[in-house]
Amino acid sequence: MSTGSWRRSNPGEGCKDFFRIAIPAEAGIQRLAPREQGPRSRGSRTASILELPWYGRGGAKSLGSRLRGNDGIIILRIETGKSITIIGAGLAGALLAILLARRGWRVDVYEKRGDPRVKGYEGGRSINLALAERGRNALRHADADDEVMKQAVMMRGRMVHSLDGRQQLQRYGRDDSEVIWSIHRGDLNIVLLDLAQQAGAHLHFHQRLDAVEFEARNARFVDDRDGSSHSVDFTALVGADGAGSSLRAAMMRQHDLGERTDFLDHSYKELEIPPAADGGFQIEPNALHIWPRGRYMCIALPNDEKTFTFTAFLPNLGEPSFASVKTGTEARALFERDFPDAIALIPELEQDWERNPPGLLATLTLDRWHLQGRAVLLGDGAHAMVPFHGQGMNCAFEDCVVLARKLEAHTDLTEAFAAFEAERKPNASAIQQMALENYLEMRDRVDDPDFLLQRDLEQQLQERHPGRFVPHYTMVTFMLIPYATALLRSDIQREILVEATRGLDSLANVDWQAVDAQVLARLDVLVDAA
Repeated sequence: MSTGSWRRSNPGEGCKDFFRIAIPAEAGIQRLAPREQGPRSRGSRTASILELPWYGRGGAKSLGSRLRGNDGIIILRIETGKSITIIGAGLAGALLAILLARRGWRVDVYEKRGDPRVKGYEGGRSINLALAERGRNALRHADADDEVMKQAVMMRGRMVHSLDGRQQLQRYGRDDSEVIWSIHRGDLNIVLLDLAQQAGAHLHFHQRLDAVEFEARNARFVDDRDGSSHSVDFTALVGADGAGSSLRAAMMRQHDLGERTDFLDHSYKELEIPPAADGGFQIEPNALHIWPRGRYMCIALPNDEKTFTFTAFLPNLGEPSFASVKTGTEARALFERDFPDAIALIPELEQDWERNPPGLLATLTLDRWHLQGRAVLLGDGAHAMVPFHGQGMNCAFEDCVVLARKLEAHTDLTEAFAAFEAERKPNASAIQQMALENYLEMRDRVDDPDFLLQRDLEQQLQERHPGRFVPHYTMVTFMLIPYATALLRSDIQREILVEATRGLDSLANVDWQAVDAQVLARLDVLVDAA
């Protein structure tokens, strides 16, 4: 056998779109086919990943005659004829690239910034994110969960810091099986980019989307380092380039998408809690710390390098606000009055306050997410939200899984994009609403007696009606049910909790018979999504 033998790889050997040629030991490699990704050692054998078209078994013989190599395995990736161009190499763009490249798509990713694996992470956004089950489920689809979780820090619940210095842990779930994870945005991005490249995606950095000819399916990119530009043809564009999406702007010039941006009357500023003198955490690491003060608050999320990202959320106007607290001296005065236990944790409070500008908070909605089969938006580019439910990234990751699934189910791109929008748009709207509601809860209610009593009743009803009365946070954070379903059930459950505790200061006088009857009448048993 001069050209080796072909066989389809089975699931245990990796992607179903890979084929292998076993090259006899006596053969010598004289020439490799195009797009060789380099030899990979596998014991005494040599393996190369080639990106080549698949022409069927007859074509394999023709192709095999061009390969000459030492005893080894050569893996060929099929070119299916399907291609996609992703704008933005952030978290969602990188994850989608992995999912599609592993399905045999030709994937090109264009990013206006440099490669963070080379020059470090250029963060324009909060550097800490809360990773929940929806996000982890998406990472498992990309075989990325294990690698990501090496750098994540568990958060069991909210550690509420009262003005008098008392601390109280409010668990997110029943035990350590129901927790969320703090992850550094830059670290996560680097892991996903590595996996995208390994999957065969083509990454192009320092390439800012400048203009799009949708009818001609041609896009122009500019390298802002020297002003050079070039044009590329595309089959379809996916906008994963964030709330300030360049692709969305180009789509808006072609068709009115019904864009609306509602800015919150609050902004945020990031500070840092450094490690303790012994190199450990200064405060409890396995919690999201929160200092609720009515109209404003601070939070702190742990990092794996033993620091905390400390974020102050203040109104834009009034007292106190970012308008009234501008200097480091004014910030210290505010903290001495309202966050006294945090002052010692932030040694560079004054410097960081003056150095770091406030960030805006807004909710973005669109009437339409796609232009026929030529372009579609996802993540913050389609539905940016305020960060108070920790679901922005998790929702974007769900977008990626659903879009990949729709692209597999529909050969027509217009149908795929329309089906994606139809499924995700109601759910994006639901989590946007819940994120706004959660801000009021975090800043105003976590230390409110009525809220705490309702929370106790919620936990009791979860025990009395397992699978039927499921806490709001559990539905959003630890389950995969549609966000819209979680919102609908949460509204019903809130009505039950408020009515059952009206005028009470303990659960001792709850009318359990009436409450149980309400639960059974208004809530079906909830089955999680696959």
